[in-house]
Amino acid sequence: MALNRPGAPRLGELAKFLAMDRTTLTANLKPLERRGLLVMQPDSSDKRSRRIGLSDAGRDLLVQAVPIWRKTHDDVDVLLGRDDTQFLKADLLSLSFGEA
Repeated sequence: MALNRPGAPRLGELAKFLAMDRTTLTANLKPLERRGLLVMQPDSSDKRSRRIGLSDAGRDLLVQAVPIWRKTHDDVDVLLGRDDTQFLKADLLSLSFGEA
């Protein structure tokens, strides 16, 4: 889902977005790259940096996965017993980014 965007993000940008360190993210992306679900290419403006994007196969698989992803999130909301998840999301943001 984090790669489902118009432009391919840099590895560092994606790591920050996912609240992961670059080394862990790279290790987690390698199997997806081997399966042909994403592509890593040098950034055209900075060859030291890599950009990551979904391949056609990755986009096709994402189309299949989104309904499952949405249902899982809905199930979690039901299990938490909250009609309004705004407070939970605010708490999670506070924990992950130090914001209130």
